[in-house]
Amino acid sequence: MRQVYLDHGAATRLLPEALEAMRPFLTEDFGAPSSFHRLGLRARDALDRAREQIASFVNAESPEEIIFTSDGTESANLALKGAAWANERRGKHLIVGAAEHPSVLNAVAFLEQRGFFCTRIGTDAEGVVDPAEIRAALREETTLIAVQHVNPDIGTVQRVEEIAEIAAERGIAFYIDADASVGWLPLDARKLGAGLLSFSAQRFYGPKGVGVLYRNRRIRVDPILHGGDQEGGRRAGLENVAGIVGAGVAAEAAGREFGARRNQAQALQSQLWRGLQDGIARLRLNGPPPGPGRSPTNLNISFEGIEGEGLALLCDMHGIAIGAGTACLSKSMRIPAALQAIGLDAALARAAVIFSLGRENTADEMEHVIGTLPKLVDQLRQISPSWPEGNRTSQ
Repeated sequence: MRQVYLDHGAATRLLPEALEAMRPFLTEDFGAPSSFHRLGLRARDALDRAREQIASFVNAESPEEIIFTSDGTESANLALKGAAWANERRGKHLIVGAAEHPSVLNAVAFLEQRGFFCTRIGTDAEGVVDPAEIRAALREETTLIAVQHVNPDIGTVQRVEEIAEIAAERGIAFYIDADASVGWLPLDARKLGAGLLSFSAQRFYGPKGVGVLYRNRRIRVDPILHGGDQEGGRRAGLENVAGIVGAGVAAEAAGREFGARRNQAQALQSQLWRGLQDGIARLRLNGPPPGPGRSPTNLNISFEGIEGEGLALLCDMHGIAIGAGTACLSKSMRIPAALQAIGLDAALARAAVIFSLGRENTADEMEHVIGTLPKLVDQLRQISPSWPEGNRTSQ
């Protein structure tokens, strides 16, 4: 059976060159970076090299501004909790976007239970946070603003540079979750104005289990894990040397191939969206139209009258892998915060699926999906109690 993978927002295929770079540190060069023998020195040198690669990738001032973690969720928790705790004498007020990733929203809820208070900023119908609303929400006690670069559900690109200027005016730490944009949009931490910026390697063809937190040296962050003094004392625990090495190689490849990857994804995104529009009635694109306001890899589409989970399962039976909501929420069946923020009604929210493109996808694959999806959607609509009976014989 033909296989088409359109769930790159959840995970990507490991680059062969990243795997080859990792291999020695899984076998003969297995030493711990904190050890002083030859194997430990090799591991430490490999960590230093990867830190330099990641620092270059995000245009950090110094490799020392890069902290390695276990994934994007841990990086988000370290940024939010670490910055909040480090600055709580100045104030306990936080500002976050209402459509942030669960790792951000749940970390904020945790802090609220422990004496912090938060203002959540809503979005417009396309998922955009208005910087003016953030300015209006500022208080003397505000110590942290958190807004994602790109929404992982609906692909909305946020106006983070404008928000960064607002934060800088007041000396407030600004955290950007870049997990959904890394590798596909320019990620210059200094140009974006990020005090803190995080992402995970699996989003750009690196290994799972490696997260990155960029921390501008002027931003104070307390550790959330306590133990040894790894990662400059900000993240205790033995480093995943092999994974970090692979992440560094994948970051170099992402920087080198950025233009080609983005252009290809933009073309495929437009092709897929036009084809599905032509072949299927009563569908809705959630988020901005393809263009500068949307990530080139994301299409979030609600197919009226069906359940997104059902369509994802049926697609899988026909060799097409797609996402049914955020990967971190799909098991819970909860409606993603982004769909709530844009005011999507419950039926259309449940009918949403995500097509997320990657570097291996082709125009021929898009044509295959365009030819297959109408039949599958119609099959589900024919048995759906929410689809009008008079429409059950045609699209």
